[in-house]
Amino acid sequence: MAAMGFLLYGGRLYLMLHRFPVESKGRRKKLHEVGSVTAICFTCFVVRCIVDVSLAFDSEVSLDVLDHPVTFYMLTEILPSALVLFILRKLPPKRVSEQYQPIH
Repeated sequence: MAAMGFLLYGGRLYLMLHRFPVESKGRRKKLHEVGSVTAICFTCFVVRCIVDVSLAFDSEVSLDVLDHPVTFYMLTEILPSALVLFILRKLPPKRVSEQYQPIH
């Protein structure tokens, strides 16, 4: 369900940004960010879903991928999280309110 949520809402946001009429560097960057985050999160949740379903229905399958479960968690949770953080690393600039003046 989480994978479908990411695909649905990420895809809708991507299409909304794609239809936006102004061609600018900021729009292209946001389009890239939204598309990348959507693809990463969707892929991560689908892989986890497939592995969980195979573990539930097949007693022969083990979570010991490459002799250790840490590899599985590294590939399905830590690596995608690090990629999302890397893509979204730049914060928007802080807005300075013009109502208040700094005290000197």
